[in-house]
Amino acid sequence: MDEEELSRSAHKVFKIKYHFVFCIKYRKDLFLDSQYIETIKEICTGFEKRYHMKFETMGFDEDHVHFMLQSVPK
Repeated sequence: MDEEELSRSAHKVFKIKYHFVFCIKYRKDLFLDSQYIETIKEICTGFEKRYHMKFETMGFDEDHVHFMLQSVPK
């Protein structure tokens, strides 16, 4: 593991990543329209500004979305 990949704080060294998968109710094909994808990306950018997190990847399938994010342990 690279030392540069680790994040540091006052009394801790960490590298925490979360993988979330959100499914749409009734598995509707909502993400075929790019308008919804852009809206979700804007919302995630707002989360990055308000909280100490970074969305590394976002994957959109027809009926669900994947998020890989890195955050500070609290």
